Amino acid sequence: MQFKNLDIIEPIQKALKAEGYTQPTPIQEQAIPPLLEGNDLLGCAQTGTGKTAAFAIPILQKLSYQQRNLKGNRPIKALVLAPTRELALQISDSFKAYGKFLGLKTLVIYGGVSQNPQTKALSAGVDILVATPGRLLDLINQKYIRLNQIESFVLDEADMMLDMGMLQEVRKIIKHMPVERQNMLFSATMPTEIAKLAGTMLNKPVKVTITPVSSTVEVIEQNVYHVNKANKINLLNHLLKNKEIVSALVFSRTKHGADKIVKHLERAGHKAQAIHGNKSQNARQLALNNFKERKTRVLVATDIAARGIDIDELSHVFNYDLPEVPETYVHRIGRTGRAGLGGSAIAFCDQDEMPLLAGIEKLTLKSIPVVEVHPFPMVPGPVEVNPGPSRRSLGHQGAAPKNRRSHGDSRGKKERDRFYAKSKKKDNRSSLNN
Repeated sequence: MQFKNLDIIEPIQKALKAEGYTQPTPIQEQAIPPLLEGNDLLGCAQTGTGKTAAFAIPILQKLSYQQRNLKGNRPIKALVLAPTRELALQISDSFKAYGKFLGLKTLVIYGGVSQNPQTKALSAGVDILVATPGRLLDLINQKYIRLNQIESFVLDEADMMLDMGMLQEVRKIIKHMPVERQNMLFSATMPTEIAKLAGTMLNKPVKVTITPVSSTVEVIEQNVYHVNKANKINLLNHLLKNKEIVSALVFSRTKHGADKIVKHLERAGHKAQAIHGNKSQNARQLALNNFKERKTRVLVATDIAARGIDIDELSHVFNYDLPEVPETYVHRIGRTGRAGLGGSAIAFCDQDEMPLLAGIEKLTLKSIPVVEVHPFPMVPGPVEVNPGPSRRSLGHQGAAPKNRRSHGDSRGKKERDRFYAKSKKKDNRSSLNN
């Protein structure tokens, strides 16, 4: 199927063609027709599936039909809530790209910057508002924004808003909107709180589920390196010497850890920047732009800062720290291999993270191949930070060949085997008790 088969008006078709889009993704194919008919929608889809276009195109088309007077006061007709500044900016850019031949006005507002330019733009009239909850609620309370004429409402990345404690703000915002409106809720996962919110917010929604969270993208090559925590930075530095790694997104569990990784990589001669909540908005946007433009080869991020980041043709994702929630691993690696492109996901696993790795493999129903031979094999007991392997010990650059064992890894291998044996017994006992 192509976009021209989806009953999309010619100006939007023209804009999509200019962006190089001809064939809709599965979520676009399934969501656009019912949204054009005015239905509410509940979408369970991960970042990178094309959901922004799935809701942006119907909203733009709906507003274009109204043929409103584009001069004078223009009340906000569509509202999109996003959890992070980065995601809000990307959604706004998408609306502007798909609607560039329609003459509609889109504005994005978020915290962390002066509100004056935002309030000035609001006074000039806005058709589509993309916002983060905190700043939006603040401007509503200051009487800069009225939502009494909203016709389309989108809640994007709802589960992330739950994780960030934003649902109370979202509920307050909803109270300022008319009861009669079209609603769209998108979430990568559907925890109980989000299901409850969907039940109160949506009216007989069409449900669209794309790529179940338990499945991983088949085109992505996955590998795990067992390594002591102290040697993770040395292993990352070693692997980044592989010139085939064009762009690498590295996930750190903490903000402090992300900054620490960047310092080590810069010291080793790699171009790297960090993106996390403690960075200013300007610093985060600069780091993201540098990475997209390939001025920076390595972007180190925390999950919250990276969620929603849309990067084309990302070659490698590194799980420097394994996530505590198995579903997060799927979200992370899904950033490479988008639009059917190949990619590589590499995980580092220390002794304490063995249960996390077991949880990931249980969720994905797939055993992640272990790279046995590398310069920093995991060994039992405390390990001092190694300044790095000698030229002789490196042998080659990049990922080590698979299915080969080094003598130095034999003790670590025995430790892992004993751990998995214990974990298997524990899982068996747990399943019998359930």
